[in-house]
Amino acid sequence: MKITKDMLIGEILSIKPQSIGTLMSFGMGCIMCPASQMESLEEAAMVHGIDPNIILNALNAEEKNAEESVNLTQE
Repeated sequence: MKITKDMLIGEILSIKPQSIGTLMSFGMGCIMCPASQMESLEEAAMVHGIDPNIILNALNAEEKNAEESVNLTQE
């Protein structure tokens, strides 16, 4: 599933728990705070002074890399 800027942090973590590491690498250590259940990726990025597109690209690249890895193991 492709991540979008309007998705809530809590929603992203629910569908892609492995994204915790990516979010933490951008300094978003408050991912488990109550606000993460009501805050979109774009809003959280802005609060942390980060371009949301950079995080978005990293999260979606993470999924693409995982899919490529699965395809390689199936060949």
